[in-house]
Amino acid sequence: MKKRYNSFADYYKRKYGSRLQKIVIDAGFTCPNRDGSISVGGCTYCDNNAFHPSYSTPDKSILQQMEEGMEFHRRRYRRATGYIAYFQPYSNTYAPIEHLKELYSEALSHPDVVGIAVGTRPDCVDEEKLDYLAALSRDHIVMVEYGIESCYDATLKRINRGHTFEQAVSAIKMSAERGLDLCAHFILGLPGESREMMLESTSLINSLPLTSLKFHQLQIIKGTPMEEEFEAHPEDFITFLLDEYLDFFVDILERLRPEFCIERFAGEVPPRFVNSTPWGLIRNVELLRLLEKRLEERNSWQGKLL
Repeated sequence: MKKRYNSFADYYKRKYGSRLQKIVIDAGFTCPNRDGSISVGGCTYCDNNAFHPSYSTPDKSILQQMEEGMEFHRRRYRRATGYIAYFQPYSNTYAPIEHLKELYSEALSHPDVVGIAVGTRPDCVDEEKLDYLAALSRDHIVMVEYGIESCYDATLKRINRGHTFEQAVSAIKMSAERGLDLCAHFILGLPGESREMMLESTSLINSLPLTSLKFHQLQIIKGTPMEEEFEAHPEDFITFLLDEYLDFFVDILERLRPEFCIERFAGEVPPRFVNSTPWGLIRNVELLRLLEKRLEERNSWQGKLL
């Protein structure tokens, strides 16, 4: 049966003929809102240890992380026929281009690696770096993933992102002009944003030349400034029970262009990093099943309201 939304996994299968698995790489980057270039402290919600696997640590070489990650995923996903080196933690273009070339080349030197995915910020790319990534994309799969998080500048300022939505639009357009596959990441439930604001942001997202989208529900991570903010002003946050989030994300999907690939619609954080797990210990595969079920129950699909 055809899915009611455009799955990123299915997109990769259609485009490349087989399942490809991402291997998270920590190459020791930082961010300009951490090192004092534009701010300190980083994003108020962020603890990168909560978002990447134990095999991925910057004290290991890239090839060692690749080997350990492949072994980990071979046990879980035996259908994968190729691997993508996913430079995920922090801002993975925030370095001189010669250093980036060394890192990306090391990852691509592995015989089972068919491409790279580079997670970064809109203010950490320029013409030279994008030209280099475009050149790589002629012989390899190259995906650039921009953390945007919100379409509203007031929110971006509140969470200490250090860039504007206009900067995100500019970086995405520069990247799209070079034919790069582009993903954008958004968080649903950031402080100060109503349901109506989040739904209205879909019109801005629809205007962007993106390949795929990632959405996460906001999760309050222990020890972050946002944990303190949440405790002091819980009224500024919209928190979703699982059933509520499923319905809300269907509302989001109905407003999104059908050609966007949905790479993720919810996040998993290990329980030790959060004060509560209101959804229980549900895994991503079960969340996807529940989303399909809710779409069927509502007789809905991606782009229905466009």
